[in-house]
Amino acid sequence: MSTTTTQAKPRRELPPLMQLSDAAAERLQTLYAGGQDGKLLRISVNTRGCSGMSYQMDWVDEPGPTDEKVSSHGLTVLVDRKATLFLIGTVMDYKEDKLTRGFTFENPNEKGRCGCGESFHI
Repeated sequence: MSTTTTQAKPRRELPPLMQLSDAAAERLQTLYAGGQDGKLLRISVNTRGCSGMSYQMDWVDEPGPTDEKVSSHGLTVLVDRKATLFLIGTVMDYKEDKLTRGFTFENPNEKGRCGCGESFHI
């Protein structure tokens, strides 16, 4: 009588929930050290815009009970638990050009964006 055993397939490692680029970390460090000292940046996803969803960033005094903590470059950013599935693998960047400057999100889950770039869909 022979028995066969099957080995479980190795589980694929999930990408980090979110990461900060060097430029985003530098800008956040400046904000945390300045007027937002003692606060934390909280990122969420809301229903808004012509494509359906948009990123929202708010300063909070402390993490909410369901917030996920993301540590990158020695900084902590909070992510609303309801947004985690939409943000897995996202890189938050900070860009400046002649006309605009601000945080951007490079989200591998996005399927498209509206023409103005304010909203996205998955």
